[in-house]
Amino acid sequence: MSREMTAAATETETRTDNRTDNGTKTATLTWPRTGAGTGITGAGRHGRRVVVAALLAPALLATAAPAATAREARTGGVQHQLDVLVERDGAPGALAYVNGRTYTAGTAQAGTGRPAVDTDARFRLAGDTKAFTAAAVMGLVADGKVRLDSPARRYVPQLGENPVTVRELLKQRSGLPEYTGLIDWSGGPYTDEDRLALALAADQDFEPGADWAYSNTNYLVLGLLIDNTSGENHRDHIERTVLGPLGLKDTYWPARGEPTPHGLSGPSGGLVSTQSDLNAFWEGLFDGRLLPGWAVRQMTNDTTDVGGRDVYPRGSRYGYGVASIPLSGLRGTVDAALRSGRKGVSQ
Repeated sequence: MSREMTAAATETETRTDNRTDNGTKTATLTWPRTGAGTGITGAGRHGRRVVVAALLAPALLATAAPAATAREARTGGVQHQLDVLVERDGAPGALAYVNGRTYTAGTAQAGTGRPAVDTDARFRLAGDTKAFTAAAVMGLVADGKVRLDSPARRYVPQLGENPVTVRELLKQRSGLPEYTGLIDWSGGPYTDEDRLALALAADQDFEPGADWAYSNTNYLVLGLLIDNTSGENHRDHIERTVLGPLGLKDTYWPARGEPTPHGLSGPSGGLVSTQSDLNAFWEGLFDGRLLPGWAVRQMTNDTTDVGGRDVYPRGSRYGYGVASIPLSGLRGTVDAALRSGRKGVSQ
């Protein structure tokens, strides 16, 4: 497997339109989407590791204010990029872990003046959790327990007659509306079945497979799929099949019933982790220690063009809980290279 040019990172849910410099030389950055934050994680050609995360106070959510432009990356270095996240893009704090060294900017909590957290700090992964969930689902596919093109209702009867397939859920092409906008947050507590029922009672955004739209409901359904096909709760299953094999001892699920920012919980956005554990997850996923090579390639190559939509820059593609964007000029600054190939992992 080539170690030329692919990195992984978290992406933003802010609505800032900050396009990546699209020069002639491009690398591929494979990134999962967070609830609100940006990060870069990967391993360089010479073994250097890098993870960048901006932190949204007060919840230490793994955030993604827009990343610095390629031109800034070429001229300013890692510390400059973090300063840009705080000073220009409005993140309360940011940190980077590069080859064993920690860089910080801003504060750990807005308005407190507390220093930004260090490498051992835990933060909510929010939407980064989706990559863990997708990996667990692909493990079930590899084991023959789930078929990508089967109707998801085969595994999740709560879907009723909805024809959406497992693949469409993974790729955010189901048309299921976002459940977080349907919940009365003064009520509750809500189970995953309650959240799904609210989404199913609302109008579909589009027919399954007809379009693309990011929705936490998709990964909520995939959590129920794991529950029903693995013989164990999705939390336990992800701990056993993803966290355990990679030794991610600082990554965990919050206690049940614990309030979560923006309503993101469970398989859509519930995990808490550290930058070193998140880095180890990406390495383990792309190195093939969790899944067969074909399953990783499926996650990163079976993609939808999402460039210019939502928060995605031109040239972006969305796969199974991860996405890719073309980069220019960033390699020399953060050395965030893992693999070759514009659309993800290749062999």
